Amino acid sequence: TDTALDLLAEMEGGGLDPNVVTYSAVISACEKGSRTDTALELLAEMKQRGVEPNAITYNAAIRACEKGSRTDSALDLLAEMKQQGLEPDVITYSAVISACEKGSRTDTALELLAEMKQRGVEPNAITYSAVISACEKG
Repeated sequence: TDTALDLLAEMEGGGLDPNVVTYSAVISACEKGSRTDTALELLAEMKQRGVEPNAITYNAAIRACEKGSRTDSALDLLAEMKQQGLEPDVITYSAVISACEKGSRTDTALELLAEMKQRGVEPNAITYSAVISACEKG
């Protein structure tokens, strides 16, 4: 994670502007390194600089929230993603449902499962495992 952040700073210091791919990769590195706050700060920074996040960017940020047990932040990012006209995929829904499971939000996890099916997104084994775990806690 620190290496990715250092490279981003080096890139910017060299006069290069990071693009959506760069930001997505660094946000993903933050997720893997359990640096939820840093991931969310980078998402805000990229939007402030006029770099539009894509579904991959949102998925990485949502996974960071899931890993950091930030259920409300994951739900907010899902809503923001949809407002931007981006279609959540099975990765998006699975991560948000897993965040709901960690936050003991069984009803929300079940609502998201129904929503994804309604939107034509097929749940996978990871999705169902997260919902089942949420039901066990609920």
